[in-house]
Amino acid sequence: MSSKVMTGLDVFEEDNYWKKLIGYRIGILSNQASLNRKLEHVSSVINRLLPGHIKALFGPQHGYTGEDQDNMIETPHSFHKRLKVPIFSLYTKTRIPTQEMLDLIDVLVIDLQDVGTRVYTFSSTILNCLRSCSEQNKMVVVLDRPNPVGGEKIEGNLLDPELYSFVGPFSLPMRHGLTIGELALLFNRELKIKCDLQVVPMKGWQRYMLWNETGLRWIMPSPNMPLPDTAMVYPGQVIWEGTNLSEGRGTCRPFEIFGAPYLDVDKIKKELSSIPLKGCFLQEFSFKPTFNKWAGKICHGFFIHVLDPSIYEPYFTSLCILQTVIKVHPEYFSWKSPPYEYEYNHMPIDLILGRKNVRLVIEKNYPLVLLKKEWEKELKEYMKLKQEYHIYC
Repeated sequence: MSSKVMTGLDVFEEDNYWKKLIGYRIGILSNQASLNRKLEHVSSVINRLLPGHIKALFGPQHGYTGEDQDNMIETPHSFHKRLKVPIFSLYTKTRIPTQEMLDLIDVLVIDLQDVGTRVYTFSSTILNCLRSCSEQNKMVVVLDRPNPVGGEKIEGNLLDPELYSFVGPFSLPMRHGLTIGELALLFNRELKIKCDLQVVPMKGWQRYMLWNETGLRWIMPSPNMPLPDTAMVYPGQVIWEGTNLSEGRGTCRPFEIFGAPYLDVDKIKKELSSIPLKGCFLQEFSFKPTFNKWAGKICHGFFIHVLDPSIYEPYFTSLCILQTVIKVHPEYFSWKSPPYEYEYNHMPIDLILGRKNVRLVIEKNYPLVLLKKEWEKELKEYMKLKQEYHIYC
C-alpha cells in the first residue's frame, strides 16, 4: 500500500527544509520508530543531507533504540559508534536535558511517534525539551507525525493541575486528539515557554484519519505498543497499570489482553451485559505473562476487540470494566501502590485518571454516565482551545 501521508521527516527532506539547518550543530530526539517512508532513520537522513552536523542524540522512555520494557526502568547514556556522538537518555536520573547536553548543539530536532493518549510520556519529554531549550536559547524543530487514533475524537476528564506528573504535564483529556507538533505548539504558548519552535507539518494527513488510513507502516514506538490496534485501546486500557490486574505486559498483545488469576470472567460478563459498551467485543481469554504482574501464573480475563472505531469509547469502556471488576471481586482487587513514573505521594491510579473523584465514583459504584456528563462542559472548552493549534483540517 502506497503512503497517502508524508510525515514531517519526509517533508523535511523532500521540501528541502533541511537546508535551513546548514551550519547548525544538531541534536536529535528520536527512537526506533523515527523512520521515513523508505524506512530510513532520521539520524541517517540528516547525516546524509548534513554530514558532520549531528553532535548529540537523545532518547525518550524505553531508550533510543526502544530496548527497555517497563515503567521506571532507566536507560543509561551511551555512544553512537557510527556517528561518533553521545546518546543522552532522557529517562534516567534526569528526564530533562541539562545545560551540559545542550551546550553541544544549536538546534534540537524532535521526531517521535506519539499515540494520542495523555499518559504516554513522550509529550512530557517534549515539554521538558522545550523548557530547557528556551532557557539555553536553542531552537527546536518538531517533525510532525500522525496521531494514530485520529485528530477529531476526544474523551475523558481533563487532568487536574494538582496531579500534573510525567504521565500528565498539562490539562488534557485522556484521548487528546492532537499531533506531537500541535501539542508542542500548545505547550509553548499556553505555558508561556517562549521557545524558538518550528513545526515541520505533514502532507496528506487529515484529522479524521486513523493509522490504517495513512498508508504508513507501523513501527512500534515503545515495546508494549506493537500495533495500531494497541494504540486504539490504550486510552482506556492503560488504567490497568494502576491496579493489580495485568495489562498484558509479558504477552504478545499488551493492553488488548488483560486480567488476573482471580477473575471470574462469567460473572464479570454477566454484570457488564446491562452496560452498552459500544463498538467493541470482550473475548474471554486466558494467558500467562512472561514478566511484570502475575508473571508465570495463569490469568483469566479478556481480549478486547475494537469492532467499530467510530463509536468505540476506550476510556469509558475500560472504566466500566474496572468498576465491574471491583464490584465482583472486592476481596481480591487492589490499587497499585506508589511509586509510579517517579511520583511517590499520589496513588498511581489517580495520576493515570487525572482526577481523584473518578476513582471515588468507581469505588462507590456510582453510575459512570454521571462522570461523562460532568466532562461534557470541560471537553467543549478544551475543544475550543485545541482548535487554536490545529495544523490540519
